[in-house]
This record gives sequence, C-alpha cells and structure tokens, in this order.
Amino acid sequence: MLRASLRFPPLLLSSLTFAPSSKPHHSLLLLPKLNQPSPSRLSSTAASTSPPAHSSRAPQPVAGRGRPTAGKAMFSAGCGSEGGGGGSNKEILVQHLLVEQDNLKLLIDLQKRTAQGEDLSDLAVEYSICPSKESGGMLGWVRRGQMVPEFEEAAFGAPLNKVVRCKTKFGWHLLQVLSEREESMLQHIEPEEFHSKMQDPSFIEEAQLIDVREPEEVAQASLPGFKVLPLRQFGTWGSVIADEFDPQKDVYVLCHHGVRSLQVAKWLQSQGFKKVFNISGGIHAYAVKVDPLIPTY
Repeated sequence: MLRASLRFPPLLLSSLTFAPSSKPHHSLLLLPKLNQPSPSRLSSTAASTSPPAHSSRAPQPVAGRGRPTAGKAMFSAGCGSEGGGGGSNKEILVQHLLVEQDNLKLLIDLQKRTAQGEDLSDLAVEYSICPSKESGGMLGWVRRGQMVPEFEEAAFGAPLNKVVRCKTKFGWHLLQVLSEREESMLQHIEPEEFHSKMQDPSFIEEAQLIDVREPEEVAQASLPGFKVLPLRQFGTWGSVIADEFDPQKDVYVLCHHGVRSLQVAKWLQSQGFKKVFNISGGIHAYAVKVDPLIPTY
C-alpha cells in the first residue's frame, strides 16, 4: 500500500489546527462542494484556519514530498471525500510539472526526456513554476471534482505511469498518474446511532474503534472497546496504523467534541481506509444525548 512521508506540518496543539504554508499559491482544486475543504484552506497537505495568500502561480501540493515512501505516514486533514459524490469512486495519485503558456517547446522537450527515462519528479524540481516543485510535483490523491476540468480530463484519462500533457489557465502541464484506488468514504455518525450499534456485542468485537484523546482525558470519561491513539503522539503510531488496523474494515474515531477525530478520520482516508466514521460531537455529545452517567469535562 502506498503511503506518504512521515514529515507532517507543525500541529498547533492548542488550537488543533495546522500551520499554513508561507508560500502563496493557486490550486487546481475547485470551489468547495458540500463539506469538501476549500482550496484556499489547503496548505502543504493540511487544512488551516488561516487561508494563505494567493499569487498568479499554480497549485500547492496536496500530499507528500516526491514519491510516497512505503512504511511511513503523513498527517493530512484534507484528503478523501465526505458522503461521496462526483459520479466516480476512483482516486488517482498524480504528480506534474508546469511551464508558462508560451513555453510549449520546453514542455515538449521535457516530455521527450521522460520518454528517454528521466523522472518527471526530478524535472519538476528543476523546471516547474508550480510551488509543488518543492515536492517533486506531487499533488497527492485526488478525485473527480477537485481539479480544473482540463487537468481532470487528462489525469483521469491517462494510462498509469504514462507522462501526458495538457493545457489549463495556469499554463502547460506534464502529468503522470502513479497509482489509483477505490475512493474512500467519510461519514458522520450521531451518538444515538453509534450507541445502538454498541448494544450488539459482535460490533464491539469486530469494529475498529479509535479514541484520539489524551490519556488524562480518557481517564475522566471513556467508552468500551476503543484503542487510545493520542493525537499528540501521532509520530509514534502514524507509520504503523495499517499494521494494527484493517483498511478494508469500518473504522470509528472518537475525541472530546469531534474536531480531532475528524482530522484523524480524514487522514485515515488518505492512507487508504475505505470507510471511516467520525462520531459527531465526540464523547461529550454521547454523554449529553445518550448516557448521562458518563462524566463531562
């Protein structure tokens, strides 16, 4: 299974948000649909509460640095889909380079060089005018509806590993689809519905339950069957998550109010987990709506 690098942006634990990138950028991503993160709120693969400034250049990378590295993980809160949509259940892993609109001759020359065996990511570092050049042109896992139409059509129509070119309002692109997978789904589940599921003993045995709160929080209030993976300790468990949990099985994520769990749920999608549930409102909502015997804090 492909996974991205263990390097993840600074996590501001006091506000549970990611530090925005300092580099201004435009994005291939379209305006938000439903709960899809806005392009202006994506920076260096993570959602930010402070939208970065924009310039006339093209997209910031959506994931990773260079090619994904096996056995490691990146914390990214901006991948996957919530509730589906887009008319397709396929995601593709894309890298690209970008040159100015009047530089078609350069683009053709670079495409010839890839045909002769040079790596597109290396050429992106040297020639691309997109900020993603710093990541070898890596855009990460994308699905239909996230990119401008011309790029989307070329990317979803490209054979795996074949370098193809297309033109958008940003300029000329060379792009390469490195892999594809079934689109993962993120759903929100209300405390009452989750409680109903918990009444089935087989559910607790078979479901994959993750609590991302800190140990001192869990000591105050907890639910049975959850494995505690504190978000602050992401560096210790992020790289082995697929070894401990089955990406093909349902995963339920819990925190205090549903904020940290949503971040982790989206990251799990980026790691190939097919169906992830965020418990809405966290354990606080569960205590208020379902079980008043659970302490609130």
